[in-house]
Parts: sequence; structure tokens; C-alpha cells
Amino acid sequence: MKKFSEFICKNRVLVLIVSFALLILSFIGMKLTKINYDILVYLPDDIETIKGQNILTDEFNMGAYAMVITDNLKADEILKVEEEMRKVDGVNKVVSLYDALGTDFPIDVLPDDIRSHLNKDNSNLLLVTFEESTSSEKTIDAVRELRTLSDNYKIGGMSSMVLDTMDLSNSEIAIYIVIAVVLCLVVLAFSLDSYLVPVLLLLNIGMAIMYNMGTNIFLGEISYITKALVAVLQLGVTTDFSIFLYHSYENKKNKMSKEKAMEEAISETFTSVTGSSLTTIAGFLVLCLMNLTLGKDLGIVMAKGVLLGLVSVLTVFPALLLTFDKYISKTSHKVIIKPF
Repeated sequence: MKKFSEFICKNRVLVLIVSFALLILSFIGMKLTKINYDILVYLPDDIETIKGQNILTDEFNMGAYAMVITDNLKADEILKVEEEMRKVDGVNKVVSLYDALGTDFPIDVLPDDIRSHLNKDNSNLLLVTFEESTSSEKTIDAVRELRTLSDNYKIGGMSSMVLDTMDLSNSEIAIYIVIAVVLCLVVLAFSLDSYLVPVLLLLNIGMAIMYNMGTNIFLGEISYITKALVAVLQLGVTTDFSIFLYHSYENKKNKMSKEKAMEEAISETFTSVTGSSLTTIAGFLVLCLMNLTLGKDLGIVMAKGVLLGLVSVLTVFPALLLTFDKYISKTSHKVIIKPF
């Protein structure tokens, strides 16, 4: 570990250059990693829900469906809407009451218990089936295109919910990550003795999160739940590694050169946090034993995230501290929250 520490301290510029270059690759990997928004695919294959869905998809081309409610449309207009829907790539069938009755049959003569399920208050129900499964790209694109055809109807069903979940999740992830970062900056500014260190600390963790998200490309895809949780979870479980290294460095640098102090801080941090990080990694890997394979998805990604967080703390963070040491001193302040 001593030779490793010496290498990091003597080649801190090289370490930073390589680490920022890896960020570019991580960003590309993150963009190429598919995000799965269908929770059903994580259910075991032997349960009835999955068996039924596989039969509908493979034998009847009805792996997914949508319920469409049209408002204030006449019978002939609804049939035209159906024709437009059938032209959408990914749509299998579109049916409504008027496919059986035509446009001339008076709908009011139907029994109320039948008519009320398909027509009510100038609203009509249409059933749309899709060629592929609920959350396949082809189905989601078909639902998205169906929504653009007209403003006179609403679309419901599992595929429509998956699309809404996708849009809502993507729009809110950035918001709560920003909130988490701001709150961490406030807490660290009060508990550490420099205004710059919290920024460097969170930059280091942010890079580790990017490495983790980028390397998910080797898994092929991850769940949207994993994507939503990983950044905040990784921030929470790896922040203390960085704090430990910084405190160790600060306690030593007044007694020796800053390079020597950092070498010893790296060695001391490695010895102290290895056990802690391994138990955290083991805890996340236990999730892989769940029958609901969402646990495996989250467990692998988070275990990898803790490992990458530890590596980043022992490489990138020391390089950042040594490079910006002069500015850390200039932005120093009294510790507001005293150690207990």
C-alpha cells in the first residue's frame, strides 16, 4: 500500500487527467445503458402472471394493451380514429363497439348494463393491443405516437403507465439529486474547516457515481428504480470514506510535508475503511438472493458503486486535495460543529 500511496501523490496530475478522461467514457456508457421501466420483468418466470403474459405475447401477439377513451366523437369519427391507430407501428388490433354495430345502428337500444361499459356521457371505450410486451421500446413508442394523433381521447393501461413513469422519473431524478447535494454541502460546510473541501469531496463522489452508472453498460440494462436510487444511496454510504481521509490528512500535514502526510493518510484510510466497505458491499450483494430479481439489479449496482467509491477516495480525492491545497488553506474557517 505504501508504493501505491507514493504513486498517487507523485503523479496526482496524471491521476486527475485519467480520472476526467474516464468520465467521458462513463458518460457514453451511461447513455448506452438501457433503462427498464417494467417491474413485471423482474418477477420469477414460474409465477402465473409471467406465464400468462408470455402466452399472450408469443401465441396471440397481445403482450400489452391500452384502453382508449374518446370524447365527443361520432361513430364514423371513431372508426376513422381506429384506422389511424392501426397504422401506428407496434399496434396489433383496435376494436370498439362500432366495429360490431357499424355507424347506423342506434346505440341507445342496447341494454344499459352493456352500453354503460362501452359508452357513457358521449365517451366511448376502445381497446388497443400491441405486438410486443408492455415495456418494449416498440410498444412505448407506439403509445407515445398514439397520444399525438388527437387531443380528443385519453389512453390508459400498463404501457401508458410505464411511459408516464419513465417521463416522471427522468424529470425528477435531477431535482432530488440537486437537493441532496445542496444539503450535503451545507452540512459539510458546518462540520469541516474549509469551504472548498466539501466541493472537492462531492466532486469526487460525483465522479464515482458517474463511473458506476457508466459501467452498468456491462449489465445490459438496469431498472428505473435502481437508476433513481443509486446516486443518493452511493452518496450516503461513501461520503464518510472521504471525510475520514481528509481528517487523517489534516492531522498529519502540520507534522510533515503534505505529500508525505497524504501518503500516510491513504494507507491509514485503506486500513480503516476496507472492513467497513466490504461489509456494505456484502450487504448489498445479499439482495441478489431475492426471488424478485430487482434485488439483484440494485444489489450489483450498489455493491459496484461502493467499491468504485472506495477506489475514488483513495485515488481521485487525494489528487484533488493535493492539487488544491493552497486554495483549501485560503478558504479555511472555524469548525462550526465541534467534534463530540
